[in-house]
Amino acid sequence: MAWNEPGNGGKDRDPWGNNGKQQGPPDLDQVIRNLRNKFGGVLGKRSSDSGNGGDLGSFAVVIALVVALVVWVVSGFYTIGEAQRGVVLRFGNYYQTVEPGLSWKATFIDRVFPVDVESVRSQPASGFMLTEDENLVRVEMEVQYRVIEPRDYLFNVTNADDSLHQALDSALRFVVGHSTMDDVLTTGRDGVRQATRELLENIIEPYDLGLSIVDLNFLPARPPEEVKDAFDDAIAAQEDEQRFIREAEAYDREIRPKARGQAKRLLQEAEGYKEQIALRAEGEVARFRQLLPQYQQQPDLMRQRIYLETMEEIYSKVNKVIVDTPEGSSNLMYLPLDKLVEQNASRKTVVDPNIITSDYINGLQKQAGSDSGQTRAGNEQGTIRPTGRN
Repeated sequence: MAWNEPGNGGKDRDPWGNNGKQQGPPDLDQVIRNLRNKFGGVLGKRSSDSGNGGDLGSFAVVIALVVALVVWVVSGFYTIGEAQRGVVLRFGNYYQTVEPGLSWKATFIDRVFPVDVESVRSQPASGFMLTEDENLVRVEMEVQYRVIEPRDYLFNVTNADDSLHQALDSALRFVVGHSTMDDVLTTGRDGVRQATRELLENIIEPYDLGLSIVDLNFLPARPPEEVKDAFDDAIAAQEDEQRFIREAEAYDREIRPKARGQAKRLLQEAEGYKEQIALRAEGEVARFRQLLPQYQQQPDLMRQRIYLETMEEIYSKVNKVIVDTPEGSSNLMYLPLDKLVEQNASRKTVVDPNIITSDYINGLQKQAGSDSGQTRAGNEQGTIRPTGRN
């Protein structure tokens, strides 16, 4: 009989047939039963077609699903550091930014990118650059920055750090190209740094990098090695100039208070001298007022007395010694000048105007006559007489 012979006798031999069964969709109950049998076989408890075996298979499936769910939930917990912010993506799109602490995400659905927003980062820029006066210098500058917007930092540009580095290099080359070599090397470094910072902020502002510039460190610039010695001498001269300026300013601050104090002292001395002269004049006026009644009574005597006092005051300020020796005398005389000056100073007297009377005047005249006689006698014998003192 052929394989595909019709009839009941060849139904089991037709490989392309359905063995005589009625064609149609599979039985749903049968499919569920087969799945249960497979799960039960994996757990070592393959069930039979009985009702008790089906309940055990269903329970095992539930336990497996619960365990998988617990593992999925637990795996979603994560922690964001104190100095960080977490950027959450859901299905690849931005979802939210989470604060520091313990958070949860849906595993396989959400992704978290922690971003440090407190630490200060740095990007250097260096190289040989051409100045405005066509000199070549090697310039090094470092920018310090911090992340302030984690979302912008991650997604607005491909690499925010690299973009900042390129912007710094461009800004630095532009500023150096519009500055002289002296400005870059010595005198204008602060101006170059400030101009570079302002230009850098203007460049990165349209891109919203999520960064904040903290500071710019302008490292010492260097000329080419071929002219380094000459520039070192120039820099040393400028440093000496600044040192001399600081020393002059320090001297100025030191000498001004001294000059003011000296001027004040001279003014005080002048005021004191003024008062002294005024008091002395007032004393002379009072003295003449006391002598006026006596002068009106005896004018000749008062004139003589005033004359003598005036001469005494004049000669007391003259340091002179008169030596009178006879003719032909060859004796060597010893002059004790210091003794004579002290003796003359001790003989200076002050006369009270109240005691001036006629008897006092007569006594002065007799004393003057006696002194003149002694002087003449001394002159004949070659004596020494001091006439005054300082």
